[in-house]
Amino acid sequence: MAVRHYDWIAHHSRRAPDKIAVVDLASGRRFSYAQFDARISRLATSLRDSLKVSRGDRVTVLAQNTTDTLEIQFACFRLGAVFVPLNTRLTVPELQFIVGDCAPKVMVHDGDLAETALAVAKLCGVRTTLLLGPGGSYEAGIAAAKSLDRIEQVTLDDTSTIMYTSGTTGHPKGAIITHGMTFWNCVNLGGPAGIGPSTVLLTVLPLFHTGGLNCYTNPALHAGGTVLIMRAFDPALALQLIGDPAQGINVFFGVPAIYQFMAQHPAFAATDLSRLATCGVGGAPMPVPLLKVWETRGVALQQGYGMTETSPAVLVLDREDAARKAGSAGKPVLHTEVRIVRPDGRDADVGELGELWVKGPNITPGYWNRPEANISSFTDGWLHTGDATRVDEEGFYYIVDRWKDMYISGGENVYPAEVENVLHQIAAIAEAAVIGIPDAQWGEVGLAIVAVRPGQRLSEADILAYCSANLARFKCPRQVRFVDALPRNATGKIHKPTLRKKFSAPSEVDKAKSATA
Repeated sequence: MAVRHYDWIAHHSRRAPDKIAVVDLASGRRFSYAQFDARISRLATSLRDSLKVSRGDRVTVLAQNTTDTLEIQFACFRLGAVFVPLNTRLTVPELQFIVGDCAPKVMVHDGDLAETALAVAKLCGVRTTLLLGPGGSYEAGIAAAKSLDRIEQVTLDDTSTIMYTSGTTGHPKGAIITHGMTFWNCVNLGGPAGIGPSTVLLTVLPLFHTGGLNCYTNPALHAGGTVLIMRAFDPALALQLIGDPAQGINVFFGVPAIYQFMAQHPAFAATDLSRLATCGVGGAPMPVPLLKVWETRGVALQQGYGMTETSPAVLVLDREDAARKAGSAGKPVLHTEVRIVRPDGRDADVGELGELWVKGPNITPGYWNRPEANISSFTDGWLHTGDATRVDEEGFYYIVDRWKDMYISGGENVYPAEVENVLHQIAAIAEAAVIGIPDAQWGEVGLAIVAVRPGQRLSEADILAYCSANLARFKCPRQVRFVDALPRNATGKIHKPTLRKKFSAPSEVDKAKSATA
């Protein structure tokens, strides 16, 4: 059988066959690289021979986190097929659009999501579904198949994955991910994160998202490390596993909410965090006060920035700069170019805000079935990220906010992330978000939506007074709404479209309200 030198699992199966590659925490299954490679090989044969999956065919997966998802990814790679992970929180109509758009030959799903998966498959005419778990058709197919006799020869420019964006406006777009994008991310991200054969990574973000799949799951497997997969994030379990020396976890990645929930857990103060060599954070602006909380426990959170379309690493803050440059997303990774572009198309000066543009071998070639998006999203090969950014005199980049989240109050641009960073300095606030709402006098003003920590009391007047003392007047929220918890998407990011829908036109009664909690 021909050996493809960039098949990571096959490579490590030959070099370190007995080393543990993946651990499925929910089921307790542990697979060495040799066992993992053998399962992937037989799965690929089953998909090709029994289900007629061939080069270019799409295979969708709707499942909570499991090592099976990684097997499907690598089996698709060996067949030249296209892996399409699906967001487990989407409704049937939302999934119907995505599945209809990518037209898969097979849908793989777990038992918990069987009803949704089968409904979508029926609506979209997907004839073949595979059920994960003991006694399911997925395991039966692997058991009955032989090792793959021929690996499809693909190039780094061939499509390996389609990953659909969250679709905050209109229908979601399927970002085309090539084999090269995934490889370059392993190179770009693996170095600054210190990923290597000794890496033991705890993966808590969903594998249908680039954060879960590529920060740092794929880089860890590329390097021959070990990955522990948590079915769904649980702060208590995460702290228990990290603190357990028998697990040996030394690398972790999360969005800001993950670190917030862990820091607020009663077990946080007593958990042994000393083995954590790398803790990455990205996906949303990170409140500096939260960085300081982890810093007091001896953990410097390594900030970074990326997108699904950039595979995802673009900027990474080196560990030695994490405390000194708290709030920065770092500097560009090795094989990537960046620009900060003003609205007039010229490059911004140091300290000046502009939109971040990115170019390089880690950038998507475009969107699946969306030629209009391909035209609007690129200029001469540069991807428009939509993120307002500045760079300081030392070359460190700061992601200020999404351009679309910015609002204009009295002619002044307001970036909610800056205001939220101040709100997080208030000890009684558990979480906070700011949106712009219509105002007859100023065009738009800020509305702060706040969840208060259990057992704490906080009034609207308290919050507004603190903001007034720490922000320019035009940046200060004019109103506050109290909620039990903020809406979040599947990766833990605060979902501002939901907040805008609920709060964009508050009633006169609501405007007069203040609350305590």
